[in-house]
Amino acid sequence: MFQYQPEMKIFTGSAHRGLAQQICAYLGVPLGDATVTSFPDGETFVKINENIRGRDVFIVQPTCPPTNQNLMELLIMVDAATRASAARTTAVIPFFGYARQDRKDQPRVPITAKLVANLLTAAGVDRVLTMDLHAQQIQGFFDIPVDHLYASPVVIKYVREKNIEDLVVVSPDVGGLKMAQAYSHGLGASLAIVAKRRKSATEVDALNVIGDVEGRNVLMVDDLTETAGTLTKAAAALKARGAKRIIAGVSHAVLTDLAVQRLSESPIETLITTNSTPVRQIDGCPIKVLCIAELLGEGIKRIHDDESVSCLFDITDNPK
Repeated sequence: MFQYQPEMKIFTGSAHRGLAQQICAYLGVPLGDATVTSFPDGETFVKINENIRGRDVFIVQPTCPPTNQNLMELLIMVDAATRASAARTTAVIPFFGYARQDRKDQPRVPITAKLVANLLTAAGVDRVLTMDLHAQQIQGFFDIPVDHLYASPVVIKYVREKNIEDLVVVSPDVGGLKMAQAYSHGLGASLAIVAKRRKSATEVDALNVIGDVEGRNVLMVDDLTETAGTLTKAAAALKARGAKRIIAGVSHAVLTDLAVQRLSESPIETLITTNSTPVRQIDGCPIKVLCIAELLGEGIKRIHDDESVSCLFDITDNPK
């Protein structure tokens, strides 16, 4: 029996237009025409300039800094699509802001990640496509389907091509052990951990290195760096334990001025990251930005065609 397949439409806000254009280039579809601007008082205005009635709409918008502005843009674009009678609206959020506020770790604090999930659902999002959430349990905050992709196939493929000898994968904290294990398995490398104690939102103390790194080349992996405190403290501890080259690989590089200063002064030789957010370059610490347009584009294609996305988790030489 013939089943109607609605046309795919992809739109983007102002957070990362370049990534949306790369996704469209991979899929061979034009980027949708939408006006996203601000009134003089700062309020966001959105107008979708083409017919999307009955279409399968994807809105690409990482909620990176300015976080609140980009989040509101996404919510307003979703509302516009819903009111324009889109058949389905999928929020493609390569970097999910507020993901670190996922539990009550102090008295009288919010669980903002859950609030953002509620806001997206209330705005009319039918499905979410995201990558490397800070805490995987955030998927459970949604009452709608969430497709959670990983940057590891893209990063592992790049590191393999470098043929780094005597490689050890290091988690810069105990919380990132599961991610480090995945990289260790994919690269056939040994594993080590740096135990840390966080003093504040911008300060950490590296305490101890668990595992053998002496005379070895190190790949530190983490989901996110913002102030680079965890990475640079861990790198100093690893260097003190006799590590040779130290490379950092993070899924999301949301680099503040403090991060730029710390990375430029650290023993980290290279920072490998993705273009899930716009990435600034740093003197003294080369940054290799890997493109995830193919990964996200394939995810969008498979969602549109009602196919499985599980093959995108593959960490063989071919990430597809």
